[in-house]
Amino acid sequence: MRFLFKTDYEDDIRLMPHSGYLVTYGVLLALLAVAPFVLSSYIVSQLVFVCIYATVGVGLMILTGFTGQASLGHAAFLAIGAYTAAFLQQYNVPFPVYFLAAGLLTGVVGALVGFPALRLQGIYLVIATISFAFIVEEILARWESVTHGNEGMRVKTMQLFGMAISRDSPSFYFLCLGFLILTIVGTLNLLRSPTGRAFVAIRDSETAARSMGINVSLYKVKSFAISAAITGFAGCLFAHKLSFISPEMFTLLLSIEFIIVILIGGSFSLHGAVLGAIFLVMIDPLLTYLKDDLPGMIAGVASTFGAGKESASQIQDKAAAIASANGLKGAIYGLIIVLFVLFEPLGLYGRWLKIKLFFQLFPLYKRATFKRQKIYVKSERNR
Repeated sequence: MRFLFKTDYEDDIRLMPHSGYLVTYGVLLALLAVAPFVLSSYIVSQLVFVCIYATVGVGLMILTGFTGQASLGHAAFLAIGAYTAAFLQQYNVPFPVYFLAAGLLTGVVGALVGFPALRLQGIYLVIATISFAFIVEEILARWESVTHGNEGMRVKTMQLFGMAISRDSPSFYFLCLGFLILTIVGTLNLLRSPTGRAFVAIRDSETAARSMGINVSLYKVKSFAISAAITGFAGCLFAHKLSFISPEMFTLLLSIEFIIVILIGGSFSLHGAVLGAIFLVMIDPLLTYLKDDLPGMIAGVASTFGAGKESASQIQDKAAAIASANGLKGAIYGLIIVLFVLFEPLGLYGRWLKIKLFFQLFPLYKRATFKRQKIYVKSERNR
């Protein structure tokens, strides 16, 4: 067990509490650096999606995990960033310019959404963000002079410093990875600042935050703007990765996927955004496995236990029909959400912390260590 003796107030806000973090992250970065040269193009492509989804997860975590504001409209922010990049690219605007424009415009829209959301909490705020997502989706489909409607828009290959960067090239992978690292480090510094501490205070208790002189309305709008801006930047990279965008790509299901990223990973840790993104990207290969391989395996097991050839074939057909049923992906998402809410509210990162602490304190570990106790005063019970 490692004991940390803090001798300075700065010890509470260090990026690296001890040298072990530096070694661990150094090894991880080295592995990620060699990944595009030793792994297949498919796996590298999946890693790019992990970086993009994790970036969105970090942005959503600032709003939901650290400020306590719910949102089911982040697919709309991703769409605004993607369409801004695609539109400006038609006028030969260089990548750095439209990349910044995508983030800034999305941040402004996020701030505008944050103003009417100030009077809403809980389920009403969720409904408001869903309505915003539907409005943006409808605008994208109807504003054909700008978005080309349901026909969609082609996104040309990125040009950076006079070089063409293909969506499948190692350069694009490093660009997405670098932006994810920059986003995580920037968010860590934000959380160490007075602004970040104000976000956390609002999440824990708005009444207590107001009593300490925090302008709750201002910081809620800031949180919406920062979260939306990060998602807009990710939307630009998302558009380049897909090379084609259309309104039906940015639906409510995509917003739910972003919620799953922070729910599965852990809504109070930036590590959780990465873990949740990895989990989410693995869903599609899992569905492919269920459709292509699992029915044959079930039929083989049935044959082993004495089922005839015709019976095994019928079992395989039924299994294939279930695996190919419409709505299976949504059902899996719902099951995942229910299971994590019931059995692991802290997500995958929370489970890792429990496992690590178990071995550190064994045999003195207590199961109630991570239980969060809430004590309310009378003024907060009806908040």
